Amino acid sequence: MLEEPDVHARQAAAFGLGELGGTANTRLLEQQLAREEARGDYDGESVVEAIVRALGHIKEESVRATLVRRLEKLAAGQPAPGDVFSVVHALWRRRHPALLPVVRRSLERLAPARYKSLQGLLVLLEKTPEELRSWALDPSISVEHKTGVITVMEEDLPGELLPTLPSFISTALTLLETTAGQRDEREPVAYYCECLASLLLRHREQVMPVLSEEVRTRLRELARKLIVATAPNSSLRAAVLLQLIGQRADAALIEAHRPAEPTLAKVFDDAAQALRHPRKK
Repeated sequence: MLEEPDVHARQAAAFGLGELGGTANTRLLEQQLAREEARGDYDGESVVEAIVRALGHIKEESVRATLVRRLEKLAAGQPAPGDVFSVVHALWRRRHPALLPVVRRSLERLAPARYKSLQGLLVLLEKTPEELRSWALDPSISVEHKTGVITVMEEDLPGELLPTLPSFISTALTLLETTAGQRDEREPVAYYCECLASLLLRHREQVMPVLSEEVRTRLRELARKLIVATAPNSSLRAAVLLQLIGQRADAALIEAHRPAEPTLAKVFDDAAQALRHPRKK
């Protein structure tokens, strides 16, 4: 399948080899990565992205070096942020202190403001969990920079970073309060909140059981604020969050902001139904 001219077949092959793992399959993916890069066309780049994702899930030691070479190759030009994003996620899964100088060098060659995920990776590699908690609460750090960190953690959330989540939740509440009525600031704050909700929901089984009652109360407050947001992604995720940590009274709020589109409306209906008629444990 790696030799097929059809791009979807090659993407599927990359995914399959990544699931299988092992030294031989890793070598096949590394060889195919070089071939796809040499194509220099859109199809080749789409397969490269699939290979990078697959390598990120493989535990072979050689993988990190291959991903580092990919990042350095990208940093030598002017890559699209999405191309860097996939490598950042794969490197985060294969994180190691040795990556620090590599990431720093790459950021020196690229415009940091354009590659927020790479900035986020650097922060996560540099800071201890305690330092990250303080960093998340620091009002002098831009919301875009904090969003970059959240998007990287969404890919993989190690247990030692769970205690940092209350800081990111508190920051979301503060941002919503301080930017109310400031149209220019509304969009980046809404995106930050959307990414935070996505992180929490993706890792819900890991996150929800460890949240204290105080943090759950703050998260519920955040979800209630987001449910009235005009951006569908933010309000959808807020509805699901309320389904997980809300109270019966939140059902009316969810129904009051139910969208008209049937598929989206079902998410709201299910959330309200779950709150009104919780299943017995």
